[in-house]
Amino acid sequence: MDKFKLPPSLLTPVIDPEGLGFEQTGELTPLDETIGQERAVEALEFGLHMKGPGFNLYVAGPAGTGKASLVRRMVRRMAREEPPPPDWCYVNNFQDPSQPSCLRFPAGQGRVFAQAMAVFVQGLRRDIPTTFESKPYLDAKAKIHDETEAKKKALFRELHEFGREHGFGFEELPMGFGLVPLRSGRPMTEEEIEQLSDHERRALSEQRKALESEIREFHVRIHALDHEAERRLLDLDRQVVQTVMEDRFAAVRQAYQAMPDVRAYLDRLHEDVVTHYRDFLPKDKPALPFLAIDGASPRTDLTRYQVNLLVEHAADQGAPVIDESHPTYANLIGKIERKAHMGVMYTDFTEIKAGALLRANGGYLVLSAVDVLRQPFSWDALKRVLKTGHLTIEDASEYVGFSTIGLKPEPIPVDVKVILVGPPIVYQLLQAYEEDFRKIFKVKADFDVDIERSEQQDRQYARFIARVCRDEQLPHFSKEAVAAVIHRGFRLAERHDRLSLRFSLISDLIREAGFWAQRDGRRLVTDADVETAIDHKRRRSNLAEQWIQDEIREGTLLVDVDGEVMGQVNGLSLHLLGDYAFGRPCRITARVSVGTKGVIDIQREAELAGHVHSKGVLTLAGYLAGKFAGTHPFALNATLTFEQTYSEVEGDSAAAAELIAILSSLAEVPVKQSLAITGSVNQLGEIQPIGGVNEKIEGFFETCRRRGLTGRQGVIIPARNIKHLALRPEVVKAVETGTFAVYGVNSVEEAVELMTGLAAGERDREGFYPEESLFGRVDLRMEELAQIVASWGEMVAKASSGPVETGKESARPSSPARLRSRHLPTTPHPE
Repeated sequence: MDKFKLPPSLLTPVIDPEGLGFEQTGELTPLDETIGQERAVEALEFGLHMKGPGFNLYVAGPAGTGKASLVRRMVRRMAREEPPPPDWCYVNNFQDPSQPSCLRFPAGQGRVFAQAMAVFVQGLRRDIPTTFESKPYLDAKAKIHDETEAKKKALFRELHEFGREHGFGFEELPMGFGLVPLRSGRPMTEEEIEQLSDHERRALSEQRKALESEIREFHVRIHALDHEAERRLLDLDRQVVQTVMEDRFAAVRQAYQAMPDVRAYLDRLHEDVVTHYRDFLPKDKPALPFLAIDGASPRTDLTRYQVNLLVEHAADQGAPVIDESHPTYANLIGKIERKAHMGVMYTDFTEIKAGALLRANGGYLVLSAVDVLRQPFSWDALKRVLKTGHLTIEDASEYVGFSTIGLKPEPIPVDVKVILVGPPIVYQLLQAYEEDFRKIFKVKADFDVDIERSEQQDRQYARFIARVCRDEQLPHFSKEAVAAVIHRGFRLAERHDRLSLRFSLISDLIREAGFWAQRDGRRLVTDADVETAIDHKRRRSNLAEQWIQDEIREGTLLVDVDGEVMGQVNGLSLHLLGDYAFGRPCRITARVSVGTKGVIDIQREAELAGHVHSKGVLTLAGYLAGKFAGTHPFALNATLTFEQTYSEVEGDSAAAAELIAILSSLAEVPVKQSLAITGSVNQLGEIQPIGGVNEKIEGFFETCRRRGLTGRQGVIIPARNIKHLALRPEVVKAVETGTFAVYGVNSVEEAVELMTGLAAGERDREGFYPEESLFGRVDLRMEELAQIVASWGEMVAKASSGPVETGKESARPSSPARLRSRHLPTTPHPE
């Protein structure tokens, strides 16, 4: 057995603190670059510099590798060297207010334009009412009024003279004035009219009709005079307004002479001010407050002259970098807000708000892939913007066919580099199921989880510790403490020759070790502080592990750590609880009987086995058939089960334990319960490496420690897992003192020899295993089972053909005991 025993030097990486070249991290220059992500940095450099369409980036990697921090650092460095993008404003569309127009300005000029327009409008609000109250304007207005009234009076005199000539006068009535017949220059009385003859009445009626026609013509001419007066007053008002705004408008228009869109907007604004100048004049307040509501909006009409500065940039800040942590549809695309006034909801172009895509326009937008996919409509909206190059701000309710928003803002051209940060599985799913993904995210930056260990990497680890200590005002680490942190990096990477790049976990360890050092009043962190931090973190998470170990110690969970039992093996399982993993021993049993069903996995039959575990069991059947059924049929029933497990079993790391349990039951050879085994098996009998080897060894060690270490206990692992060992100090110490052992094997034969103390055996030239070997016993047992099954088949065939004749040899097969007596030694087999 000693030839398979691993020395303590292979159980955990050894770091010599003296070889680090410093006494404590305060002597080092803090690390400012990234450790071990050259491939990702190269991809990021390419993707960020590539300006072609669709060359957005997906940054893939497990959590804790520092991918988001690196992306932000690189993007901000590049953004500082790039010119700032333009400002964007929304203004009123005077032809169609429901479709606001967008204006583009050089960086920093959007606010200047908005302020200039605010001053311009404010000046009009002050000067137009003042001008309309001035004496020259009132005199000109009065002159037009007087001239019109004079013309009206002249027309009325002409009508009056015409009426007197035809014998009629005018009298005032409640509805205006009416005609009255005259006699001797005075109005006729009712009695005088009654005394008129019929001829006189007819003549009077004819005269009245003629006068009524003149009166209608008089009214037409009066209305024409009113219209003419109104036109003259309007022309006067427009001339006054143009005079008031002439100098101001010329100055504003001249300032934006080089911007055709802005000039066109100013011309439309000028025309609207001249046309709707009365909006600048004071209005009488209504007697009741609710009468202030004009239609659906309580706002003054002058709102249409405001400028909605949607996005602005400083002229010296470089390209924008937006890290949107909550990419809802509104936060990503923008929104049109609504306000309430006295129970009435309203909106206009001033309520349009920019989202992250517009704020990052001309720069970089960093998003979490998972967060974007979780938000309704966000992914579709992002995809549409990147495909079309334009962004339209609209309410999310448009997507479900319901909207109370009447605005359709003009689309804004968008040129933004989007960096999605997420796990590799999301990238793979998007590649497989999102047909547009590969067109708009053409660059993948893949972050590694570990790096090959070297003296340079050890030094960079130390400089990284120095940076965390400097940035967070933590006590510096001694060289022994740095060595302990590097050892933890080996454990996280699960390799002797590689260091973990999951720096979020390393940073947490640095912080916790610094906390324990500060609590004890030390100005320098020691290796004991690092181990204390590791132990306390494990203690905060290992309650479930302690429950299971207590159940094993008390005998509730049946696990033997001493003695020998046939068909029973200690396997090792791994439990994952969030960020904590632990191993535990689990009893695996096998029973063999006559039959033709082969290997029966009770877990699979009970639907408590995952696909990988089922594959491992089927692989065992292939190994057994190829190894022992070369000259006879593969005839047996072998049932396998994990005892006292009531949830799904997944993985094939128990395949070696399951195979040994079957071989032990077939050969009727007991298995040492002081040993546990883990490892996968292929059809050729090679022991393959598995995951979680450290946790599995430590789990069985904890069980043995609680039961009492005897020096015979240990764990068998695949030899190919030796490079993954980074065991806790207490396990290594137990191996050093000889109270525990770890063995490495490459094949089933080596594992069988360790577990049973019996050599597996090799076939001789005639194809037979040695009778005293384990495989020899298994082969004979398989032959017996095949003969029994064949004999049963013959008996069934004869019984179906007719009764057996008396006096002939019985067809009953020989018993297994009689077969064994011909092939096996007569010494009793230990139970």
